[in-house]
Amino acid sequence: MRTRITGGRVFDPANAIIDQVRDILIEDGRIIADAPPAPGEDVIDATGAIVLAGGIDLHSHIAGGKVNLGRLLMNEDRLLHPEPFGDFCGCGGGRAAPTTHATGCRYSQMGYTAVFEPAVVGANARHAHLEMADIPNIDTGGFLVLGNDDFLLRLIAQGEGQQAVNDYVAWMLRATQCCAIKIVNPGGINAFKFNGRALDLDETGPFYGLTPRRILNTLQRAVSELGVPHPIHLHGCNLGVPGNVKTTLATIGASEGFPLHLTHIQFHSYGTEGDRHFSSGSAEIAEAVNANPHISVDVGQIMFGQTVTASADLMSQYRNHKIADPKKWIGMDIEMDAACGVVPFNYRDTSFVNALQWAIGLELFLLIEDPWRVYLTTDHPNGGPFTSYPHLIRLLMDKPFRDDHLGRIHKAARAHTRLAEISREYTLEEIAVVTRAAPARTLGLRDRGHLGPGARGDVVLYEEQPDREAMFAAPRLVLKDGKVVVVNGEVVELVDGRTYAVHPPYDPLMDKRLERWFDEAVGLKANHYRIADGEIRNGQGPEIVELNP
Repeated sequence: MRTRITGGRVFDPANAIIDQVRDILIEDGRIIADAPPAPGEDVIDATGAIVLAGGIDLHSHIAGGKVNLGRLLMNEDRLLHPEPFGDFCGCGGGRAAPTTHATGCRYSQMGYTAVFEPAVVGANARHAHLEMADIPNIDTGGFLVLGNDDFLLRLIAQGEGQQAVNDYVAWMLRATQCCAIKIVNPGGINAFKFNGRALDLDETGPFYGLTPRRILNTLQRAVSELGVPHPIHLHGCNLGVPGNVKTTLATIGASEGFPLHLTHIQFHSYGTEGDRHFSSGSAEIAEAVNANPHISVDVGQIMFGQTVTASADLMSQYRNHKIADPKKWIGMDIEMDAACGVVPFNYRDTSFVNALQWAIGLELFLLIEDPWRVYLTTDHPNGGPFTSYPHLIRLLMDKPFRDDHLGRIHKAARAHTRLAEISREYTLEEIAVVTRAAPARTLGLRDRGHLGPGARGDVVLYEEQPDREAMFAAPRLVLKDGKVVVVNGEVVELVDGRTYAVHPPYDPLMDKRLERWFDEAVGLKANHYRIADGEIRNGQGPEIVELNP
């Protein structure tokens, strides 16, 4: 079946096509080279529309144990935001912690067709994959959390060498069917088990005697040598702590030239200047990112309103639970290898800290010069629900709109930000980069994030409107693999997505070694821990991302 989308203004920065009126031709779910009209092809008139590839969210907590705990903790969220009844919906709901069905519907209604869960704990990986398979209309993938697991820390502490670490990392990626490695507070969660309440980059942790720097560098080298496309996805030390800008700058300096992705950088950009001892470090962070082309970031923008934070960084969440709003929280251990903290937050523009956090995130977006190295996220749900993306896009594209909001926030916060001095407005090309082309490139997804021949037939038509929030909230049309799934912002079809994974090779001796480890130290067998290809997407199996060793 062939579909022709004609007459729209195409923005496809990955192929250097910017604001050109041209046809997009889709056949059997993929975009093909333009060709003369053929009898029987479907024609979609895109006149007056902006044509983009399907959106890709690099970092959004959509599935797995902590997300499920968030849903349990925030049951009022579903009552306040029920799924509307209709031909395709009517079950579940929620905004801060939406159900799987609502997650897929809300994302596709904004024009997103792929979303990546950035914190899959190995012991919970099967649960995460089952939930991702239940999300309609979007493709997914998971980032495996390492850096506090005892087997890895023991390998490093005992000096077993880089190849042993590489084999372990490859085994874990294969076993959990994930596509990248994330580190959460390297060594910090393990230190928490020994009553550690803080661990800086060059501070030696208890028991294993390792610094976060050493853990980070070891895993950076492993990912690079295995050829995993996405670099280490790092949630660094001292999240949310005033003065952590120094740690973040030191972390950039510690990367030793290896590519490094710093996630939710907004939470790691705080100084201690001023009478309130809380200030913006965005200028220093942006300057460092601009000067180091091997560094990329996603922002984790704060959006005002109710949400729930869910993180493997129990050290940080334990610190934050005293300011939970409403007053309830969950903290737990997971197989002694990882942890989880779930704390509800209500970000208020009348709060000095929250208002300055909001401004810091926007400063980072606007001061980092290369849009290919900064990705649009709210660290859903930690900075705010992903449904706030259209509002965030307008804040980036519309300075008068941004200034109007700046004028409403806490007065003292306004005095601590240089946001009013920044005149930059994102262009449509830059929005296409930060929400499509750049995430696809860093994840190694060659058939996504663009509209060239061979790309997936994920295409979005947005009605050109001066109000960018309205424009990006309700696309005229969304096609997933060539099928129309959304019309004028309403879901009209539910389709299955796919799951991305990497399968790097490893020494088979690691099988025996980990079988012994699981028997001796873990509450389940290694064979049960490993997820078979046939368990992914109801037997469909994963789509394997090509390695670049």
